[in-house]
Amino acid sequence: MRRLAESKREIPHFYLTLDVTLDALLALRSELNAKAPKEGPGAFKLSVNDFIIKAAALALRRVPKVNASFTEEGIAYYHDIDISVAVALPEGLITPIIRRADQKGLAAISNEMKALAERARAGKLKPEEYQGGGFSISNLGMYGIREFAAVINPPQSAILAVGAGEKRPVVREDGTLGVATQMTCTLSVDHRVVDGALGAEWLAAFKAIIEEPLSLML
Repeated sequence: MRRLAESKREIPHFYLTLDVTLDALLALRSELNAKAPKEGPGAFKLSVNDFIIKAAALALRRVPKVNASFTEEGIAYYHDIDISVAVALPEGLITPIIRRADQKGLAAISNEMKALAERARAGKLKPEEYQGGGFSISNLGMYGIREFAAVINPPQSAILAVGAGEKRPVVREDGTLGVATQMTCTLSVDHRVVDGALGAEWLAAFKAIIEEPLSLML
């Protein structure tokens, strides 16, 4: 709590919000889960959050200047793409880390995240499993939250707040009205490291990956 209070007080937060369409991702998730082994070492069951972790990692690969921290000597850029994922505990939040998330497949991310969350809730995480990371994700969609802005997890420079996927009316390119499953995402950034244009570039990359989810398989 002290670190988050310091973060909000000392870091110049800046917020960028957009909606992403999930229908293609949900269809791919259903197809992959239907074909997945249910038992054994190769078993997995993908969540939407697993796709979000992978998409965020690939967006950081495309826009690497967001994968950075502010220091007194200047901006420090990270080589590895390590994603911290907020997990709620009775005593507060903890952020276990998926290391080198851009290099891992969806099934590996899913199983690793489940194991980390279980150990977090049991109080068995090792310090190296939750200390560090270059970028954070906080997902409150499972609680029905439509939109929120998260507090940056220092010394990181950005955190993505993810709301619930829900059916919404949309206007198609031809001007007709339709319905799509959309999710509102807000990127909080440290404006000393990530300005509005750079944050917008990262969000655009993230949106493109989510809306064309086959790119997550490459």
